Amino acid sequence: MAAPDRVPNRTAAFAALANLLGDRFSRAAGDRGQHGRNESYFPPILPEAVAWPETTAEVSRIIAICAAHALPVTAWAAGTSLEGHALAVEGGLSLDMTRMDKVLEVHPEDMLVVVQPGITREALNAQLRDTGLFFPIDPGANATLGGMAATRASGTTAVRYGTMRDNVLATEAVLADGRVIRTGSRARKSSAGYDLTGLFVGSEGTLGIVTELTLRLHGQPEAISAATCAFHDFARAVETVIATIQMGIPVARIEFLDEDVAAAFNAGSGADMPELPHLMVEFHGTPAGVKEQAERFGEIVAEMGGAHFTWADRPEDRNRLWKMRHGAYHACLGLRPGAMGVVTDICVPISRLAEAVAETRADIAAQGLVGPIIGHVGDGNFHALLLVDPNSPDEVQKAKWVAARMAARAHRLGGTMTGEHGVGMGKRHLMADEHGPAWQVMGAIKAALDPAGILNPGKVVPGPDSDALLRETRA
Repeated sequence: MAAPDRVPNRTAAFAALANLLGDRFSRAAGDRGQHGRNESYFPPILPEAVAWPETTAEVSRIIAICAAHALPVTAWAAGTSLEGHALAVEGGLSLDMTRMDKVLEVHPEDMLVVVQPGITREALNAQLRDTGLFFPIDPGANATLGGMAATRASGTTAVRYGTMRDNVLATEAVLADGRVIRTGSRARKSSAGYDLTGLFVGSEGTLGIVTELTLRLHGQPEAISAATCAFHDFARAVETVIATIQMGIPVARIEFLDEDVAAAFNAGSGADMPELPHLMVEFHGTPAGVKEQAERFGEIVAEMGGAHFTWADRPEDRNRLWKMRHGAYHACLGLRPGAMGVVTDICVPISRLAEAVAETRADIAAQGLVGPIIGHVGDGNFHALLLVDPNSPDEVQKAKWVAARMAARAHRLGGTMTGEHGVGMGKRHLMADEHGPAWQVMGAIKAALDPAGILNPGKVVPGPDSDALLRETRA
């Protein structure tokens, strides 16, 4: 929230920005509309203007202008976030980072790369193809690396390669007054002071604008094998995941999908899957290592009563399989044409996963909703896609009730209300329940770095509306 004694001087700010950027500054309705959409259930919220910087120096000058005139700034990239992170809830400027999309340096011997935030993960891996290295974090959508860092994204490969938190070594960031700082280094570890890199990764643009990222790379695996298998009992599928992780089998991906998702894949992608709960797995390594991992996994599946194994060893078959998995959201929308999806996202300790899934399924059934469940269950993270009639306030309220129950369940079981989607505006009202007094500490950090509250206001941290938010969620 902007400081109450500072009224934004929009006229002066927009004039200065237009003078700085020329045709890379716009107040046109079409440009504003493109930066007001989102992938969540929130209605469009348009910024008052859009800017397209191309260098860190330009970002610094833009932020300095906005700070001088108390103008809110919300960073924008691919627009794939699910909790309203990039919506300009207080108007002001949408800072579109997509023109800052260069690979700046590649250091194969150190297995790292330096990139601008606007490059997408697919574009980065295309440029790395000849190095024998790749960046493994795969949230599904072709998101930008800056957006992925801002939300501390993960995805299907996190069980083996970790999340963005584990793979960002350093950043360059512009603070709320226009100062440029660097955090971290190319070294793999450091004991020198506070972990400012970790502070910026996951801050959702509320503490600064990241303009450069140094990322950890991994060797492209020599051999890859993927498979699907079905279970007549969803609990046995989840128990298979737990057993696989506890036995130390180094799966690269292990995904759960319920019978509704299998039906959606059959209808939307022409798959021929039994309409039963499934696991989708992938192994990376040497040919001998992958063979051993697959055999050990197969033994666990057989003990748990799994069947209908389908292997995908050829690249085209694996790509088809994971393309189908990444298209799960749109495939599931086809289960109820015209419906809107309310996407949930919790993560629990692996030992409590079966309990969390079972209770969530019971809540969905009790509310009479269609709610396919899918997730990166190798690290305890799963989602329910609640399909509701957007014109039915009753159904929307039921979906929100289920989502709130899931968050409370995650807290009760020692987990978190969001494993990868982030907080944004959608889960901000739950932050006090998860963090207690630590949420106020986050607010103090925000106030120290952004005292005027111009960076992505209304997200993540407490603000003047926090008490009302908490009353609403507890009503």
